[in-house]
Amino acid sequence: MSELPDLLQTADFKSEKHVPVIACPDSVTAGEAFEVSVGVGKEVDHPNTTEHHIRWIRLYFHPEGGKVPYEVANVEFTAHGESAQGANEGPVTTHHAAKVMMKTNQPGTLLALSYCNIHGLWRSNKALAVV
Repeated sequence: MSELPDLLQTADFKSEKHVPVIACPDSVTAGEAFEVSVGVGKEVDHPNTTEHHIRWIRLYFHPEGGKVPYEVANVEFTAHGESAQGANEGPVTTHHAAKVMMKTNQPGTLLALSYCNIHGLWRSNKALAVV
């Protein structure tokens, strides 16, 4: 049986379209809100079709020295061009990116997971300093 860590894939987002990309300041002020953007396909576009799409992105914060990460956001992308007329005939698709406002008093690591319906789970992380 596979273990979850064995199923999490990672790569350089500049050459791999499945890696979630976290964009935020490298350092933030304790207790002040800041914006975190997370998306898939920054440098290499990921398809968004009925047959091949990003289903969701989850963002976590793991405080430095902490035992567990905390879920910050869970974004589901539910429209991929499907319709009663057939695959990719629908009037709407969602784009696999989101922005979240958050605060923290501790330094740590932001972790992002994304799920592609064909290629599985992908992860990335970004260190966050607090001043």
